[in-house]
Amino acid sequence: MISVSNVTMRYGSKLLFEDVSVTFINGRRYGLTGPNGAGKSTFMKVLTGELDAQKGVVVRPRKLGILRQDQYAFDAYRVIDTVIMGNKGLWAALEEREEIYNKPEMTDDDGIRLGELEGIVGEEDGYEAESNAAILLQGLDIPDEVHERKMSELQGGQKVRVLLAQALFGNPDALLLDEPTNYLDLDSIHWLETFLNRYNGLVITISHDRHFLNSICTHIADIDYETIITYTGGYDDMVLQKTQVRSRIEGQNEQREKKIAQLNEFIARFSAGTRSSQVNSRKKEVERLATTELARSNIQRPFIAFKVEKPGGKHALEFEAVNKSYAQPNGKTEHVIQGFSASVMRGEKVILMGRNGQGKTTLLKALLANAPGWQTARLEEANPADIDSGTVKWGHEISIGYFAQDHKGSIPHGTTAAEWLHSFDPKAAKEDIRGLLGQMLFKGEEGNKKTEALSGGEAARLLFCKIMLMKPNMLILDEPTNHLDLESINALNQAIQKYEGTVFLVTHDQDLIEESGTRIWHFDGGPADFRITDFKGPYEEYEQKMAAAAK
Repeated sequence: MISVSNVTMRYGSKLLFEDVSVTFINGRRYGLTGPNGAGKSTFMKVLTGELDAQKGVVVRPRKLGILRQDQYAFDAYRVIDTVIMGNKGLWAALEEREEIYNKPEMTDDDGIRLGELEGIVGEEDGYEAESNAAILLQGLDIPDEVHERKMSELQGGQKVRVLLAQALFGNPDALLLDEPTNYLDLDSIHWLETFLNRYNGLVITISHDRHFLNSICTHIADIDYETIITYTGGYDDMVLQKTQVRSRIEGQNEQREKKIAQLNEFIARFSAGTRSSQVNSRKKEVERLATTELARSNIQRPFIAFKVEKPGGKHALEFEAVNKSYAQPNGKTEHVIQGFSASVMRGEKVILMGRNGQGKTTLLKALLANAPGWQTARLEEANPADIDSGTVKWGHEISIGYFAQDHKGSIPHGTTAAEWLHSFDPKAAKEDIRGLLGQMLFKGEEGNKKTEALSGGEAARLLFCKIMLMKPNMLILDEPTNHLDLESINALNQAIQKYEGTVFLVTHDQDLIEESGTRIWHFDGGPADFRITDFKGPYEEYEQKMAAAAK
């Protein structure tokens, strides 16, 4: 159990939450929600003890499993050791024991201390630590051959999974997970959902994945109105309850305000007359009914609407027998895409899904390198990403709106958000630019913010401004949700569904996959049996087909 009593946190003049008292009960799984900037990460740091509350008390269990967000903090360590570090007491004992064994000569005190350390190692299951850590890593799709490598040798997605294994190691009493699904593919997310649903302890997680929250959460702790309110159920249940509670309070206040107006009218009419006792009683009634001002919600909902200026040809993209490979440092050639052919019609919404590192981004970049008028320098990488062999034919008058996975790199420094946006349409009126920025929550002078100072979420929203300004007839979106809050992801989902153009979307967000896709390209298998399954239909039908084939 984690207990929070009268906790307050503010930054300067901005109050995040005040006098919060909430108890997180063992056996329950809480989603910590709220828009970007509401204070979710700050509250999580207060729970872990990384930050002291400015006011109030936090009581926490001895063993906490914490998902570390700094992917580079453990670069000097082996993968297996990084996982074991999740149990701080055990790791400290193992390190001290190793130091004593490495001494040229041991004293009697060293021998006594070794006995104490062996006791700690035994109590903490230290003799099975490496095998237990290996089981966790295997469950998160980190193969045995990687366990002895340094963390610095791993890709970002693999690092996140190792850090997740670190949080889970040692059977902690509570798990505190900050964005655990970031950079995880759908299979790993499903594994995590299954694990957490079977976990008997307390879970508190921050996530912008609505499907994940609905799948695992028994309760939602929502940061809004300068406080934290706990709701029963998943994210969708919280939204419904929150709306109903707010509407009821607003309705009650409206009725009170009407009653107060009637009483004040009576007081004004008869205060100077002979009905003083009735006037006094009504004054007391006014005081009793006085409405407390409702704190404003800090939720901001962007408005995303992708328009098409020219619809383009009926056939958006056709390619045949496309191959793409890379030369490895050891001189070997890695074949990423092998003989893939497809024809995409205008208006189709293609979801590219599968494990990380299987070539989804590679395929998009290889196809983009052949797009009419496309400059390779506009991609994330400076090197050409052209296909090795095959043919690619783009449709008539195709115009592309591209959202790169590493999207901050596609916005140059040394300018402002408004100036950068205006450069794509110099004829656009300043009012139109400000209107677009306002739609994406750049209010007032925020449009004059320097591009180098943009957060990941702000950079993402600015790129959507650019796409809305350009009105392309094709969207190529590579992991667009990584830095968006739930409100922005929901707005993007609706915008894609309403968009009349063609979409290629790489995502692990299951709600986006299920609700916006009309066609699936599933990347699957290893080097020896790699394949891309092209299914013309929504994800639900694809799942049914796969389930039937597996029987």
